[in-house]
Amino acid sequence: MRGDAAPAETSRAASRLAICNPLRGTTGEQAMENGPILIAGGGIGGLATALGLAQKGYPSLVLERAPELGEIGAGIQLGPNAFHAFDYLGVGDAARKMAVYVDRLRLMDAMTGEDIASIPLDEPFRKRFKNPYAVVHRGDLHGVLVRACRENPRIELRTSAEVVGYEQRGESVRAVLKSGEKPQGSALVGADGLWSAVRAQLVGDGAPRVTGHTTYRSVIPTEQMPEDLRWNAATLWAGPKCHIVHYPLSGWKVFNLVVTCHNDAPEPVAGVPVSREEVLLGFQHVCERARKIIEHGRDWKLWVLCDRDPILNWVDGRVTLLGDAAHPTLQYMAQGACMAMEDAVCLSHEVAAASGDSARAFEAYRANRVHRTARIQIESRIIGDHVYHPSGGHAALRNAMMRSMSAEDFYDNLQWLYGGSGLAEGASAIL
Repeated sequence: MRGDAAPAETSRAASRLAICNPLRGTTGEQAMENGPILIAGGGIGGLATALGLAQKGYPSLVLERAPELGEIGAGIQLGPNAFHAFDYLGVGDAARKMAVYVDRLRLMDAMTGEDIASIPLDEPFRKRFKNPYAVVHRGDLHGVLVRACRENPRIELRTSAEVVGYEQRGESVRAVLKSGEKPQGSALVGADGLWSAVRAQLVGDGAPRVTGHTTYRSVIPTEQMPEDLRWNAATLWAGPKCHIVHYPLSGWKVFNLVVTCHNDAPEPVAGVPVSREEVLLGFQHVCERARKIIEHGRDWKLWVLCDRDPILNWVDGRVTLLGDAAHPTLQYMAQGACMAMEDAVCLSHEVAAASGDSARAFEAYRANRVHRTARIQIESRIIGDHVYHPSGGHAALRNAMMRSMSAEDFYDNLQWLYGGSGLAEGASAIL
């Protein structure tokens, strides 16, 4: 069974993450005497924040630099913690309908072609973490959030509105747009990504760290994927200084291919078309079966991966950061979008708890999120080095350790992550 139908179980009725709106009517709007909460960025994090605030009764204005709302990229892996957030934000049913539910996470040795480990994602996994694991097309997920925002009268979406800075005056904030306009609000959330202009003013820590890792992405029709590799799994082929990931998307119509190598790329690059021959250069040393996956790809585009070190300061009065603007991470834990949605859950919860006092709410939000997101940033680097890209004896140790682990061992190691949520506090958020 390919698993492209949504599992019956959900966490919608079960916990503090169930949708709640104690600020019925206009309570939240009345608290926003100086205008809506401004949100810089109309990506997944920005739209999730708008939905979370609307659930609590607070109006927002989303300011997106692009002329149209849309997402660049292909697949996203969604752990159970992402579905916890979907339910809180009121889009759980819609998100489940467009997801593909993979049966397992599969780790392969790219040098020998042998299996290393497999983590089952069946009923025991779903029972343990109260939600499934799935993969989705980034554009499909973004579309769910856009439609939900457009249907909500508390949310205004504005395109061609690039935020380049901000001004704070008393109880209000003005977002400074590239056009020269200065829309006013009661607070500002910088959800404007890796190259955040809000972060540049708030933190001032310069450009992101260029890792020297280059990722190439392609999406191919399922019939072009080798038949013996059409697994209902999120599959990772790990090799020396390289890896290959593939999984089905969009109701099994296509396969997402993501391949990464260390080529000491010196500068950040995003979405540049490249030839198949250029992609293959970083994978000449892997086994033929793994290399042929790349040969089936087409219309490859490259990104040079960047991240930042964790920081403690996300807040400047009535201004805060969220998602990649606050804690950009590498892809190796598949948690970038998930962390942004968890941020949105936590921020909206704290705004309501503080009765709209954004300065107090933002500090509580930062305190709750800073350690969990820092662990994601640091552990993503560690996993890249020790699971995805080791060689020789290092890789042999990885294989031996991971082959010795049971499903329950893997679940125990993932409890802090998949059992957590945007409302997790203290040790439960990081241990």
